[in-house]
Amino acid sequence: MGECRLGPPAGGPNRHSPIATPRSKSFFGSFFLKKELLAFLICLLPSLASAQLVQRDGVTLTQAQETRAEAIGDQLRCLVCQNESIEGSSAALAHQLRVIIRQHVAAGDSDQEIFAFMVQRYGIFVLLKPPFSPLTFLLYASPFLALALGFLALYLTRKSAPPPPPPLSETERERLKSLT
Repeated sequence: MGECRLGPPAGGPNRHSPIATPRSKSFFGSFFLKKELLAFLICLLPSLASAQLVQRDGVTLTQAQETRAEAIGDQLRCLVCQNESIEGSSAALAHQLRVIIRQHVAAGDSDQEIFAFMVQRYGIFVLLKPPFSPLTFLLYASPFLALALGFLALYLTRKSAPPPPPPLSETERERLKSLT
Protein backbone atom coordinates (compact mmCIF):
# COMPACT_ATOMS: atom_id res chain seq x y z
CA MET A 1 0.00 0.00 0.00
CA GLY A 2 1.01 3.58 -0.25
CA GLU A 3 2.25 5.95 2.32
CA CYS A 4 0.03 8.60 3.80
CA ARG A 5 1.65 11.96 3.31
CA LEU A 6 0.49 15.43 4.23
CA GLY A 7 1.15 18.21 1.80
CA PRO A 8 1.64 18.30 -1.93
CA PRO A 9 3.18 15.35 -3.78
CA ALA A 10 6.90 15.26 -4.16
CA GLY A 11 6.72 16.62 -7.69
CA GLY A 12 4.84 19.73 -6.50
CA PRO A 13 1.17 20.63 -6.82
CA ASN A 14 -0.56 20.06 -10.13
CA ARG A 15 -4.11 20.15 -11.36
CA HIS A 16 -4.59 16.43 -10.87
CA SER A 17 -3.48 16.63 -7.23
CA PRO A 18 -6.18 15.74 -4.67
CA ILE A 19 -4.81 18.41 -2.35
CA ALA A 20 -6.29 21.84 -3.05
CA THR A 21 -4.04 24.82 -2.67
CA PRO A 22 -5.01 28.48 -2.91
CA ARG A 23 -3.39 28.77 -6.32
CA SER A 24 -5.23 25.82 -7.75
CA LYS A 25 -8.64 27.64 -7.95
CA SER A 26 -9.73 28.43 -11.43
CA PHE A 27 -10.84 31.86 -12.57
CA PHE A 28 -14.47 30.75 -13.00
CA GLY A 29 -14.66 29.34 -9.47
CA SER A 30 -13.62 32.63 -7.94
CA PHE A 31 -15.88 34.50 -10.38
CA PHE A 32 -18.98 32.59 -9.26
CA LEU A 33 -17.98 33.05 -5.63
CA LYS A 34 -17.81 36.78 -6.21
CA LYS A 35 -21.26 36.77 -7.84
CA GLU A 36 -22.75 34.89 -4.89
CA LEU A 37 -21.20 37.34 -2.44
CA LEU A 38 -22.46 40.27 -4.48
CA ALA A 39 -25.98 38.81 -4.60
CA PHE A 40 -25.89 38.29 -0.82
CA LEU A 41 -24.83 41.88 -0.25
CA ILE A 42 -27.56 43.16 -2.57
CA CYS A 43 -30.10 41.17 -0.57
CA LEU A 44 -28.83 42.83 2.63
CA LEU A 45 -29.20 46.40 1.33
CA PRO A 46 -32.93 46.80 2.14
CA SER A 47 -32.37 45.61 5.69
CA LEU A 48 -29.44 47.98 6.11
CA ALA A 49 -31.52 50.87 4.77
CA SER A 50 -34.42 50.07 7.09
CA ALA A 51 -32.03 49.89 10.03
CA GLN A 52 -31.46 53.62 9.60
CA LEU A 53 -35.17 54.39 10.05
CA VAL A 54 -36.56 55.10 13.50
CA GLN A 55 -40.21 54.90 14.47
CA ARG A 56 -41.20 56.87 17.54
CA ASP A 57 -44.58 58.21 18.56
CA GLY A 58 -46.10 56.65 15.44
CA VAL A 59 -43.94 58.59 12.96
CA THR A 60 -41.12 56.98 10.95
CA LEU A 61 -38.04 59.16 10.50
CA THR A 62 -34.42 58.74 9.54
CA GLN A 63 -31.91 58.82 12.38
CA ALA A 64 -30.87 62.38 11.44
CA GLN A 65 -34.49 63.56 11.41
CA GLU A 66 -35.13 61.87 14.78
CA THR A 67 -32.10 63.60 16.30
CA ARG A 68 -33.37 66.93 14.93
CA ALA A 69 -36.89 66.30 16.30
CA GLU A 70 -35.44 65.51 19.74
CA ALA A 71 -33.36 68.71 19.68
CA ILE A 72 -36.48 70.73 18.85
CA GLY A 73 -38.47 68.94 21.57
CA ASP A 74 -35.75 69.71 24.12
CA GLN A 75 -36.34 73.43 23.51
CA LEU A 76 -40.12 73.31 24.00
CA ARG A 77 -41.87 73.41 27.37
CA CYS A 78 -44.37 70.78 28.42
CA LEU A 79 -47.55 72.75 29.01
CA VAL A 80 -48.59 70.34 31.78
CA CYS A 81 -45.28 69.95 33.67
CA GLN A 82 -44.11 73.53 32.89
CA ASN A 83 -40.50 73.06 34.00
CA GLU A 84 -39.74 70.12 31.75
CA SER A 85 -39.15 69.78 28.03
CA ILE A 86 -41.66 67.79 26.03
CA GLU A 87 -38.95 65.20 25.31
CA GLY A 88 -38.52 64.51 29.02
CA SER A 89 -42.20 64.61 29.93
CA SER A 90 -44.54 61.65 30.14
CA ALA A 91 -47.73 63.74 29.94
CA ALA A 92 -50.25 62.93 27.21
CA LEU A 93 -50.08 66.50 25.86
CA ALA A 94 -46.29 66.25 25.58
CA HIS A 95 -46.74 63.04 23.56
CA GLN A 96 -49.12 64.86 21.20
CA LEU A 97 -46.64 67.72 20.80
CA ARG A 98 -43.84 65.23 20.02
CA VAL A 99 -46.03 63.68 17.30
CA ILE A 100 -46.71 67.12 15.82
CA ILE A 101 -43.00 67.95 15.79
CA ARG A 102 -42.09 64.64 14.13
CA GLN A 103 -44.79 65.13 11.49
CA HIS A 104 -43.43 68.59 10.70
CA VAL A 105 -39.85 67.26 10.54
CA ALA A 106 -40.97 64.43 8.22
CA ALA A 107 -42.76 67.00 6.04
CA GLY A 108 -39.47 68.90 5.67
CA ASP A 109 -40.28 72.02 7.70
CA SER A 110 -37.32 74.00 9.05
CA ASP A 111 -36.68 74.42 12.77
CA GLN A 112 -37.82 78.05 12.62
CA GLU A 113 -41.08 77.05 10.91
CA ILE A 114 -41.77 74.44 13.59
CA PHE A 115 -41.04 76.89 16.41
CA ALA A 116 -43.24 79.53 14.74
CA PHE A 117 -46.08 77.00 14.41
CA MET A 118 -45.81 76.03 18.09
CA VAL A 119 -45.68 79.66 19.27
CA GLN A 120 -48.64 80.59 17.07
CA ARG A 121 -50.65 77.67 18.40
CA TYR A 122 -49.62 77.65 22.10
CA GLY A 123 -48.12 81.09 22.75
CA ILE A 124 -44.60 82.24 23.64
CA PHE A 125 -44.86 80.27 26.90
CA VAL A 126 -44.21 77.01 25.00
CA LEU A 127 -40.55 78.00 24.48
CA LEU A 128 -38.23 76.96 27.32
CA LYS A 129 -35.96 79.92 26.50
CA PRO A 130 -38.18 82.64 25.06
CA PRO A 131 -36.44 85.40 23.07
CA PHE A 132 -36.00 88.84 24.60
CA SER A 133 -38.92 90.99 23.48
CA PRO A 134 -41.34 93.49 25.05
CA LEU A 135 -43.61 90.56 25.93
CA THR A 136 -40.86 88.79 27.84
CA PHE A 137 -39.21 91.85 29.40
CA LEU A 138 -40.84 91.26 32.77
CA LEU A 139 -39.77 87.61 32.66
CA TYR A 140 -36.11 88.51 32.21
CA ALA A 141 -36.21 91.59 34.46
CA SER A 142 -38.06 89.96 37.39
CA PRO A 143 -34.94 88.58 39.18
CA PHE A 144 -33.31 92.02 39.12
CA LEU A 145 -36.53 93.73 40.18
CA ALA A 146 -36.95 91.29 43.08
CA LEU A 147 -33.35 91.91 44.20
CA ALA A 148 -33.81 95.69 44.00
CA LEU A 149 -37.10 95.51 45.95
CA GLY A 150 -35.42 93.36 48.61
CA PHE A 151 -32.60 95.87 49.09
CA LEU A 152 -35.13 98.73 49.19
CA ALA A 153 -37.18 96.94 51.87
CA LEU A 154 -34.03 96.24 53.92
CA TYR A 155 -32.96 99.90 53.67
CA LEU A 156 -36.40 101.21 54.68
CA THR A 157 -36.72 98.88 57.68
CA ARG A 158 -33.30 99.86 58.98
CA LYS A 159 -33.97 103.55 58.41
CA SER A 160 -37.33 103.56 60.20
CA ALA A 161 -36.18 101.44 63.17
CA PRO A 162 -36.02 103.40 66.44
CA PRO A 163 -32.53 104.28 67.63
CA PRO A 164 -31.09 102.12 70.41
CA PRO A 165 -31.68 103.43 73.95
CA PRO A 166 -28.88 105.42 75.60
CA PRO A 167 -26.63 103.51 78.03
CA LEU A 168 -27.64 103.37 81.71
CA SER A 169 -26.39 106.06 84.02
CA GLU A 170 -24.49 105.20 87.22
CA THR A 171 -27.53 105.68 89.46
CA GLU A 172 -29.67 103.46 87.21
CA ARG A 173 -27.06 100.71 87.33
CA GLU A 174 -26.94 100.81 91.14
CA ARG A 175 -30.71 100.66 91.33
CA LEU A 176 -30.72 97.67 88.93
CA LYS A 177 -28.21 95.87 91.14
CA SER A 178 -30.33 96.43 94.20
CA LEU A 179 -33.36 94.88 92.48
CA THR A 180 -31.59 91.68 91.54
